[in-house]
Amino acid sequence: MMNNTWVLVAHRGGARVFESKGPGKGLNLLHDIPHPEGRLKNKDIGADKPGRSFDSRGQGRHSLSSEQEATEHLAEQFAKHLSALLDDGRHRQRYAKLVLVAEPRFLGSLRAALSSPTAALVTATLGKDLGGVEPHNMPRHLAETLRF
Repeated sequence: MMNNTWVLVAHRGGARVFESKGPGKGLNLLHDIPHPEGRLKNKDIGADKPGRSFDSRGQGRHSLSSEQEATEHLAEQFAKHLSALLDDGRHRQRYAKLVLVAEPRFLGSLRAALSSPTAALVTATLGKDLGGVEPHNMPRHLAETLRF
């Protein structure tokens, strides 16, 4: 099996998979996976739903939990999509180690979505949103995690 490390840098609005062939060899961008739905705010997802209403007994608003569920559901679907991509790479023996980088809440969804064999290859995780970082700057942000 190759000595490659795949680095998944993910956030709700997209993900990128980088490959490292070893210390000092930098990172190559393998996949850029946009997920524009993940950028939607709760209110945009439910745009076609009826507006919020207060019930007659004054118990408060109703739709907050369903709105929260909408964004969580999208995040979970995206995490499953990424997990399938990582499984495929593992089946093809494209990497021997896996590093996950995502904002903390999405990192949880991602870990939950991984299959056991893929999760076993995770050597490090970083709970940070690096979605806006340019690919050429990524090694600097990941130096501690990857030990370049």
